[in-house]
Amino acid sequence: MNGAPIDELNAGLKAYREELVADQLASKRVEISIVTFGPVTVVQDFTTVDAFTPPQLMASGNTPMGAAIAKGIEILRERKDMYRKAGIAFYRPWIFLITDGAPTDAWNSAAEMIQSGEARKEFAFFAVGVNDADFGVLSSLSKAREPLRLKGLRFADLFHWLSNSQQSVSRSSPADVGAVALPDPTAGPRGWAAV
Repeated sequence: MNGAPIDELNAGLKAYREELVADQLASKRVEISIVTFGPVTVVQDFTTVDAFTPPQLMASGNTPMGAAIAKGIEILRERKDMYRKAGIAFYRPWIFLITDGAPTDAWNSAAEMIQSGEARKEFAFFAVGVNDADFGVLSSLSKAREPLRLKGLRFADLFHWLSNSQQSVSRSSPADVGAVALPDPTAGPRGWAAV
């Protein structure tokens, strides 16, 4: 992802932070971590919204998507273990994959990890394809919910939807999180996705 797409992604991350930090409850309950691939790097370990400084993401070479997904699931499990040990209730986490390409590594084991984690309700996995993303692979990765295609470069609308959704979830109790209805990302003037 180069040029305008990465610029819009970076701008969307900044807007996402601003929207979440403006919500007192969400700013205390939402935590963010960012894993990039090419090479796989944790550019932002889990932190609350108020301490989150959106990184300046840059494109870099290969797309080891399978390894990045595995790393994301690994650090997510570590975070959940920390909460369990401290006796802190938590919401079912979300994993968002945003890509404009195809994996350059073996990704089948990552797909199995996603399906297993979704089946056990360990997390919810969302796949978003940009431009020429390989939707065959994204469909194989995301069986619980259909991958979405970003309309143009509407990252700002994607992150607006994400922050609104997380604000709604943060107002529920962790036990009720499955009952929170999320807005349709394909509907309305701010609809950012196509199926």
